[in-house]
Amino acid sequence: MNTQLIKELATLPSEARNADTLDIDLLPSEQILEKINAADHEVPAAVHREIPQIAQAVDAIAKAFKSGARLIYMGAGTSGRLGILDAVECPPTYGVSEEMVVALIAGGEEAVYRAQEGAEDSFTLGGKDLRNVQLTEKDVVVGIAASGRTPYVIGGLRYARSLGCTTVALSCNKSAAIAAEADIAILPEVGPEILTGSTRMKAGTAQKLVLNMLTTASMIRIGKSFYNLMVDVKATNEKLVSRTRRIVMEATGVELTEADRVLQDCEHNAKLAIMMILSGLNRHDAEHALEKAGGFLRRALRDINAADQEHKFDHANNAGREVEEPVA
Repeated sequence: MNTQLIKELATLPSEARNADTLDIDLLPSEQILEKINAADHEVPAAVHREIPQIAQAVDAIAKAFKSGARLIYMGAGTSGRLGILDAVECPPTYGVSEEMVVALIAGGEEAVYRAQEGAEDSFTLGGKDLRNVQLTEKDVVVGIAASGRTPYVIGGLRYARSLGCTTVALSCNKSAAIAAEADIAILPEVGPEILTGSTRMKAGTAQKLVLNMLTTASMIRIGKSFYNLMVDVKATNEKLVSRTRRIVMEATGVELTEADRVLQDCEHNAKLAIMMILSGLNRHDAEHALEKAGGFLRRALRDINAADQEHKFDHANNAGREVEEPVA
């Protein structure tokens, strides 16, 4: 029996008993749900307190993306599954490759569907999984563990740091062991769960909120939005095709017929279609402008307008000088 682990868990706020739910086993359904909902209200405030650390992580991730490197999540159980959930949404949402955001879970793919007993207790498995995805020093590794003590995550973070990677720890306990293994520690402490030890509840919600923030803000930082429109969405099904059409109409003010015409011309690339419509450029020139602006649509349009204004200014000045010059 691991008495040391029992003592360790007893010190973690996420493992404490919740004084507000001691009677929960006697309550009718509606009152149980009121208790759950009241507890969930505590989560956003806990996440808000960690915004400075989340911002540091976003800056590191955006820098990695700009250099062609990756964001790699790793965790066990619910934490690992939440990393997978966030990673798999990035390609269709932001039009990025499946290799850009990678998620590892202790026990491998089988652990997504059923618990793999003992996998999370290995200090060496995390490093092995990172080696298998050819981790480089330019990648950012985010270790996720509600308790903050998962050996799989600790081992992975140690291996990542040995290569010089930027490492991030995400846990719901301020005294999390993984915090000491990372360059940046994000620790939204949400307190005791409504059922003791059920960290898929408040802790899981906090982790999901933070992961949403990491990828969403990082993608915005590398030009994946136009105002607050999701312009790099991949039109891979009927719903996403319709969403792409609506985004183009919303961004440009054109009618559906015109949006469809331009989207057809650029293979349903919403960002490119918007650039073509708002700038008046053909596809080739619009692509070049976007590439020159690093994929930032607003920057590309600003540069086009600035160049156009400069051309008009030069033309006006030259015309004025021509008038003033004496006839030979």
